Amino acid sequence: MNYRLTKADRLRGRTAINNLFAHGQSLMAFPLRAVVSVNDSGTTRMMVSVPKKRIRHAVDRVRLRRLVREAYRLSRHRLLDEALAGGRGADIAFVYLDTTVATMDVVAARMENLLTRLATLLTANE
Repeated sequence: MNYRLTKADRLRGRTAINNLFAHGQSLMAFPLRAVVSVNDSGTTRMMVSVPKKRIRHAVDRVRLRRLVREAYRLSRHRLLDEALAGGRGADIAFVYLDTTVATMDVVAARMENLLTRLATLLTANE
């Protein structure tokens, strides 16, 4: 199983991001919020946002982006593959909400919680 996060797995482009935030559903597991939009593209793309207003130091923002990407990278195959079978895909944006820097354990636990809830939401919508 390939655990890499390639460029094709990243959500990029102003139009795609604006559509996601305009039409997506939101799930919360503090300190993370996930905005999700299901599509028929067959690929799952993700992005991470850590607002400068909440985390002032760039070093901390970069660290949190890395932690969130790593937690997603390790959990996505186990939790999302069955839910997105059959040519379905999703665009996901993870937004960090806390004002303090969380540890990897907290981020990984909340990521698993979000992805589990997302998988149940996707299988219910089929």
